[in-house]
Amino acid sequence: MIASVMMCVSAVLLLIGMLAGVVMGMQQDFTLAPAHAHLNLVGGVLLFMFGLYYRLVPAAGRLAMATVQGSLHIAGAVLFPVGIALVTLKGHSYVVAPIVGSLIVVVATALFVTIVFRTSRS
Repeated sequence: MIASVMMCVSAVLLLIGMLAGVVMGMQQDFTLAPAHAHLNLVGGVLLFMFGLYYRLVPAAGRLAMATVQGSLHIAGAVLFPVGIALVTLKGHSYVVAPIVGSLIVVVATALFVTIVFRTSRS
């Protein structure tokens, strides 16, 4: 279940990130390029890769920790680039958003590493 959720959310986030890149290119304003890049990588690519692992190793996807990991990663994958955009557009007073978002992504990735080590021989 979590694998499907992660892959569907990643596809949507990747589409949003790609469209943002097209808009930046059309306007020739690349101010939000760091937010665009992080949305594509953290939200699109990593989230999809995690979902694929859970599909390829069903025992991993059935763990309660996988649901926690996926939920955290989704939250961080949205908050992190949105926070980068806020800091870029509104100033340093919003710096807590990308910091919290990035820390959530790191925790989610650490959980994923734990899951991989526990289930890689399944």
